[in-house]
This record gives sequence, structure tokens and C-alpha cells, in this order.
Amino acid sequence: MAVLIVPFLLVAATLLFAFPTRTAELFAWGIAPPLSAYLLASAYVGGIWFFLRVAIARRWHRVRHGFPAVVVFAAALLVATLLHLDRFSENLSFWTWLVLYLTTPFLVAGLAFAQRRSDSGEAEVVDVLIPRLARYGLAAVGASAFAFGVVLFVAPELAITVWAWELTPLTAEVTGAVLSLTGVVNIGLLRDPRWSAFRILFQAQLISLAAIAASLALRVDDLRFDRPLTWAFLALVAGAIIGYGGFTLWCESRLRRTRSAT
Repeated sequence: MAVLIVPFLLVAATLLFAFPTRTAELFAWGIAPPLSAYLLASAYVGGIWFFLRVAIARRWHRVRHGFPAVVVFAAALLVATLLHLDRFSENLSFWTWLVLYLTTPFLVAGLAFAQRRSDSGEAEVVDVLIPRLARYGLAAVGASAFAFGVVLFVAPELAITVWAWELTPLTAEVTGAVLSLTGVVNIGLLRDPRWSAFRILFQAQLISLAAIAASLALRVDDLRFDRPLTWAFLALVAGAIIGYGGFTLWCESRLRRTRSAT
């Protein structure tokens, strides 16, 4: 399934990044401003890395915490699609989008359920245990992003008036779905201290965050600096990059020392 998903993510990310002003023609619906297209593409870029690693993973626990996030993300996009069918283009991209989101949440959830007993809960022979303070701190960052996402999804009309760039009800809900990803992933940190269970996921999140940061730099003119949430969103992105990046480097350093010692 992972091998089948990657090409769709790759095509979608390419269309959104390369042709953000032609989404009505080439993508499933017309997205404006381009920053909204870039944000969705950034999520797909992280998804490409995640599913490539899923395809070659030899232990279920290394990717398991990404599956609930994918289910929530895909289910949210399905709901948003069904609520705003009149906004979509009648082209091949839309029908591909609709089929994918009608099936992906259920397939991913089914596969995760089938694999649920494949993780014994034990650390790998060479592994790093994440301290409780770090786990709870990262979970709090994820909860903040998830809270933003929930507000955008359930109250899009309110979000439109305060968000960092111009939104429609549909792009507000899609943006909310994107922001939910890190929150759902980080919930797993509350119960699972193994770095091996989050290593791939943090790589994917950092790739996605880097794409978001590049998108904000390229489309800075789309930002509404007269709105307080603009600065809050920029601070959240910057904090996530610094926090996730520093934490990943720290865990990788500890992992290398552990390998050297064994």
C-alpha cells in the first residue's frame, strides 16, 4: 500500500508546488492564495518520506505511530471534500482525489489494526529511551498545533477572519487537517519512550516543516501581518523546527554513542 500511495503524493506535491496558480485546472480544486497550496504540498512531502520508509521498514513499531495521524488527516480531508463538493473541479485530479480519500482512511486504519500485535513494546537492542520531560514537552507542542487545526476545521468562518493568510471554508478545513498531523503523532510520545518508534516520524515532520518554512519565505506577500495569529503561527513553525531539530540531533547523538558502546 505504501508503494502505491507514494506516486500519488509525489504528483500532488509537484502540481501544488510547481503550478500553485493553476490548481483549478490541474489539481482537484482551485486553491488561493498559493500559500494554501504550498502548505498542503508540504504535508505531502513529509508523507512521501514516511511512506517510503514504511515500504522498507522491517519492524512495525518504527512506523506505527504515523498511522493514526494519516487516518485523522485523510478522514478530515474526506469530510471537507463532502462538505464542499461544489468547490471542486470536474477533472481527473478530482476523481483521483475523491477515490483516494474515500478509501485511504479505512485501508490505513485496517492495516494498522491488523498489525496491532506486531509490536511487543520492547526497545530495540540498540535504542534510546526518551526522557519523560522531553516527551511531554513535545506532546505539548503537538497539542498546540492540533488545537489550531481543530479551530480551523470546526469553525472555518471564524478562522477566516483571524488566520495568517486569506482562507475559504474549504482551505481552512484543509489547513486544519494539515496542522492535526503533528498533534496526533506526538500523542504517542505520552506512552512510548522508544526513539526507534519516532525516528522516522520526526524525520518526516522535519522535512514537512522545512517545506513549510520555505513556503512562508516564498509567499511572504500572502501573509496578513495585521493579524495576531500570523505571528503566533510563525512562532509555532519556528519553535517546532528548532525544538524538533534539536531534539532529533540529541537523540541521534545518543544513539550513535550507544552503538559505539555495544
